[in-house]
Amino acid sequence: MITAYIPYQNIRFFSKLITDYVGENKKLRPFYHNFPSLLEFKKQIEEKALDFTEEKRHILVSSLKEQYAEVKTTPKVLKNIELLSKSNTFTITTGHQLSLFTGHLYFIFKIISVINTAKQLAEKYPDKHFVPVYWMATEDHDFEEINHFHFNNRTICWNSDQTGATGNFATDTLEAVFQTFDKAIGLGKNANTLRTLFHDSYLKNKDLASATRYLVNALFETYGVVVIDGNDKALKRQFIPYISDDLLHSVAHTEVTKSIKALQTVNSSYPVQVNPREVNMFYLTEGGRHRLVRSADGFEVHGTDICFSEEGILEELRTYPERFSPNVILRPLYQEVILPNLAYIGGGGEIAYWLELKGFFNKEKVPFPILMLRNSAMLILQRQAEKLQKLQLSVEDLFLKPEDLKNKKVRQLSEFPIDFTPEKELLHRQFEHLYELAKRTDVTFENAVKAQEVKQLKGLDKLEKRLLKAQKRKFAEELEQTIFLQNELFPNGALQERFANFTDFYLMKGEELIPELIKDFNPFDFRFVVIQ
Repeated sequence: MITAYIPYQNIRFFSKLITDYVGENKKLRPFYHNFPSLLEFKKQIEEKALDFTEEKRHILVSSLKEQYAEVKTTPKVLKNIELLSKSNTFTITTGHQLSLFTGHLYFIFKIISVINTAKQLAEKYPDKHFVPVYWMATEDHDFEEINHFHFNNRTICWNSDQTGATGNFATDTLEAVFQTFDKAIGLGKNANTLRTLFHDSYLKNKDLASATRYLVNALFETYGVVVIDGNDKALKRQFIPYISDDLLHSVAHTEVTKSIKALQTVNSSYPVQVNPREVNMFYLTEGGRHRLVRSADGFEVHGTDICFSEEGILEELRTYPERFSPNVILRPLYQEVILPNLAYIGGGGEIAYWLELKGFFNKEKVPFPILMLRNSAMLILQRQAEKLQKLQLSVEDLFLKPEDLKNKKVRQLSEFPIDFTPEKELLHRQFEHLYELAKRTDVTFENAVKAQEVKQLKGLDKLEKRLLKAQKRKFAEELEQTIFLQNELFPNGALQERFANFTDFYLMKGEELIPELIKDFNPFDFRFVVIQ
């Protein structure tokens, strides 16, 4: 049940770039194509239909069938894969790293957002089909970002010395992690469901890509979610012309650099999310993913002895496209080249770097997708809601910085105002007479009056702070309870969705958890939701 909607503009965890985007700031209009509204999708559908060929659909369906060859899934997923061969079928995509047991809550929120977007589009455009897609970032090599999740205030971590693309990581060392989770999760029906899900995902699949596909399929197969692995030779073969462009002409570097400068001109506080490189490709080796860099003689694979002439690397690309791995700048283009995609759904950081890419897409003549901010939420337990009520706090209060929250709470509890504004106004009025007197004398007296006013105002500020400090000591117990509740809902000072794992809530809600979140989330409502 939703208990509150909070505009993103009122939440300090969202950057100005993102709040300006969802607020449709006109100055950002050059950096995206169509805005995420149901009506705007009509233009996006028409454009993508003209761009995406029958041959591309055939290759996509063939690759997906191969990837799903050993996956037991629902007829709905299989039907969605088949539907992708039809010219009136389109995808709504989100992507994420292969986080252990989904990692943070927002992994789940992302996929729910694509499910709901596809559902609403199907209702709006009944003559079309819309397939929710989860793009597995199997080629990502940042293992430390994905090797853990938090359960019941403890960290479950997978230690491994494997290197390279994480999708290829063998899962045979996860037995110890399972044993740790098994002991921590306790007893009961929901605990057993989670125990089996972890075991079957990670101990019955040989690598992390297969394990993650199994896990996402188990959680979302009912809704027809199709999982795609871009680390696929047939799919990458379609991307050869764009890789060649990047290697020989640095198109991405030139165009994205222009966009970053333009964004900074709009507002210098906008974050530069990603900087392009001269070459935006990695080279995959056995156990390694290394940057490709230009050299005097052609190209080098950074950190190895491998090097290519210009002609040699193009031959390597034609023969082994699967060895070339796009970085964060080129991956969005790769995705849009191989999918009949209409929209990409991501978090604030992702939308920020996508906003750097429109000029690059235009140069490459690839339709730029609609950018949608994923749903964002905080899940509050019954006891936490009761505590909130007992403390006479609103949910919005908890989003304040801890010190601001304490100050607000003290002022609420205090039997007298901790605000010397009336005294300061009285002081100003008293000094008005002295200023009138100063005008009849000389400048030195006027300066003395100013100095005395500043001194006395500072004195009042100090007294106000001392009074606030004294009241904090008086209400220390209530403040401790307030901050304890805030820390529960904002672990490590971060949004809950960026720390907690779905398991904490699945233990209580079981199979109802995901359907309830699907019911509560609306991908076209750009507000933060609080769910009890």
